[in-house]
Amino acid sequence: MLRSHKMVQPLQKLAGVVLNARGKRRAREFRISILIAFIALTGCASQAPSFVLFGAYFPAWMLCALIGILGAFATRGIFVATGLNSVLPYQLFVCSSAGLFAAILTWLLWFG
Repeated sequence: MLRSHKMVQPLQKLAGVVLNARGKRRAREFRISILIAFIALTGCASQAPSFVLFGAYFPAWMLCALIGILGAFATRGIFVATGLNSVLPYQLFVCSSAGLFAAILTWLLWFG
């Protein structure tokens, strides 16, 4: 709900705060930064996804990263085996994005 300018002025004077345009902009930026911090920290509310491996807790993101790296190498192997490596430009970006896709897909299917 938007407040009218006439309504905001008395509230600011009542609080002892009179903001100019620059002060309003800083206040808005501060509120936005607090909102971003709250949104970023909402993922920390629960326990981190991990699993027991040889008696120790192993972080799940590390397993997904390993699967992503293996996915990138597998993509490169498929390109070499089919001959696409000679005609496909930007192979590093294509293989990296295939590995990232494999890692995110693993995360979503296993822990999502």
